Amino acid sequence: MSDLTQAERDRILAKAALFAPPAATLPDGRRDLVGLSREELEQEMVAIGEKPFRARQLWHWIYHQGETDFSRMPTIAKPMQAKLAERFVVGRPEPATVQTSEDTTRKFLFRFRDGQQVETVYIPDRNEDRGAVCISTQVGCTLSCRFCHTGTQKLVRNLGAAEIVGQFMGCRDSYGEWPSPKDGTPRLLSNIVVMGMGEPLYNYANTAKALRIIMDHEGIGLSRRRITLSTSGVVPMMDRAGEELGVNLAVSLHAVNDELRNEIVPLNRKYPIADLLAACRRYPGASNARRITFEYVMLRGVNDSEAEARELVRLIKGIPAKVNLIPFNPWPGSPYLTSRPDQVRRFAEIVQAAGYSSPIRRPRGRDILAACGQLKTESERTRVRA
Repeated sequence: MSDLTQAERDRILAKAALFAPPAATLPDGRRDLVGLSREELEQEMVAIGEKPFRARQLWHWIYHQGETDFSRMPTIAKPMQAKLAERFVVGRPEPATVQTSEDTTRKFLFRFRDGQQVETVYIPDRNEDRGAVCISTQVGCTLSCRFCHTGTQKLVRNLGAAEIVGQFMGCRDSYGEWPSPKDGTPRLLSNIVVMGMGEPLYNYANTAKALRIIMDHEGIGLSRRRITLSTSGVVPMMDRAGEELGVNLAVSLHAVNDELRNEIVPLNRKYPIADLLAACRRYPGASNARRITFEYVMLRGVNDSEAEARELVRLIKGIPAKVNLIPFNPWPGSPYLTSRPDQVRRFAEIVQAAGYSSPIRRPRGRDILAACGQLKTESERTRVRA
């Protein structure tokens, strides 16, 4: 890794600190145990005079059983339960509203302790008893992608690890999917896509910590192969995510030349397409079995021509990849139109003829503004400043 790349990573992490989430301590002085790493949980137990093995017991009850009440943890003695209740809580974000679409997509508006809110969406698979939870990593967003409703909401702050993992746990509460399966039993909430509000790699530390908790085999135990992290192309942090997490990667591409991508995905001015694709080529673990997903929103007359489909094929040549074509999901005030179905099909045929899977994503949850690019809360607050 070059000194330049490390310096850029350090700059990104330092900027993230300016939008840090609130402390995990409640006004009454109790500490939230959700979001702590195993090591931090052990330290908390030692600090109150208990043996480190207590952390493993708590980890099981919090992340395998989904329990929030210490008094309902029978492997822990009652005096210890009382001791824990005096000092700690097992928190969840509050579901301020829950909406279910005509197509059974469910959208949660989760409210956190400081009043800030984010949207989380469960997207059931149409053909199987499973689905994906689309989780958010920031309140608002800094990227201002022109086709994205979320991008019109200014960044307020990053979410903490507890708030990120808490979204998945809150969805499990809603569907009654505790305890975590140990025998391969299929679950409705079978996958996670980190594609909600915000850019995950601009909140890398908290996102990575949350995903490590979710992947821990003694807790929720979701395989990294069932987790997809989406980025608009924060190149230095893509490398780090690949090295440290190894989850599936999705890249919001949406254009095949820098001129257009500079316009609709302004981050491209910092990390142009050539740099972005180079990072994809070196992403650890990418293979035909674990392909990188390129997300491509189809905008009528903007990026949907046959020439652009052929250029897309040329750009990704040699990358184990698939291309998700996403018909644009309109939102109030948006400047774009959805590509015509016949044009989307022709675009897909060109990509498929080159040997790349190119599914056309069927819009889900449009009637409740839960589809891709439509998430936005009404909880915008005064922007955090250094």
